[in-house]
Amino acid sequence: MLHEVFVKYHIGFVVDQDKLWNRMSDSHLDMDAAASQGLYPLHRCKTLHLVRHAQGFHNVEGDKNPDAYLSYDLFDANLTPLGWSQVDNLRKHVKTSDVSKGIELVIVSPLLRTMQTAVGVFGGEAYTDGITAPPLMNDNVGDSGRPAISSLNCPPFIAVEQCREHLGVHPCDKRRSITEYRNMFPAIDFSLIESDEDILWKPDIRETNEEVVARGLKFFEWLWKRKEKEIAVVSHSGFLFHALSSFGNDCHPTIKSEICTHYANCELRSVVIIDRGMIGSDNPTTNYPGKIPAGLDLPSDIADEKLSGNGEAN
Repeated sequence: MLHEVFVKYHIGFVVDQDKLWNRMSDSHLDMDAAASQGLYPLHRCKTLHLVRHAQGFHNVEGDKNPDAYLSYDLFDANLTPLGWSQVDNLRKHVKTSDVSKGIELVIVSPLLRTMQTAVGVFGGEAYTDGITAPPLMNDNVGDSGRPAISSLNCPPFIAVEQCREHLGVHPCDKRRSITEYRNMFPAIDFSLIESDEDILWKPDIRETNEEVVARGLKFFEWLWKRKEKEIAVVSHSGFLFHALSSFGNDCHPTIKSEICTHYANCELRSVVIIDRGMIGSDNPTTNYPGKIPAGLDLPSDIADEKLSGNGEAN
């Protein structure tokens, strides 16, 4: 069974309606609301902060003329000056809202615009002389005019091909060689990418929506199996929309729309991914077994059941 994705603040309780009516006398209880809630063990939940990249030059040109997406002038498009302003504003938000404090890992699509967004939002401060750790981004990457960004005091960054945009046909979605990227983003980990050159992008074959959905489900399953419990993912509009479209079908339409409507540039949505099929194997870290030291602890309701079973009065 695949895991479920919910908007974080809508996780609640699961109740059995028949037992609820047998045990409770509140005739005003909204049963529909109760049935729509859910309760899950904390160690089977993982928080994801999903981000679409900031405005790229391909977004601007494609808005003027959709045929521009076919132009090799937009190969691996980088961020516009407006896009960098969007990055700065989202960075302020994740700092002031304390979102950044809990993030253990940043996963990023290996394209210029997503990596610029990821390091700008979740990276360290401006890189200064005398720091021995490699920077997340060197200065002026993509002719951005931006200073280098430090890899200190921030989570690790991993580039993952599974969260790339629709593959094929559009040159803006074709990546550079990993060798080039390592020179631009020295502290991003590219070790999970097997080929230096982009062998996934085809000039004459566009990945179907169904194929993006399947790739997205594999990506979420891979995410779930990682040890980190709070992860930021910086990806693309098409990938996020189609990958999330399988989730939320059993939710209220408003919640469904919160999960899988198209993302704006540099939009962040926080969701929880839940393992309902025993995919993960992590042990709970906050649970406590009790009975230390051991002692008698028969609950009164079980005692009542035992008495009732023996034919004695409760």
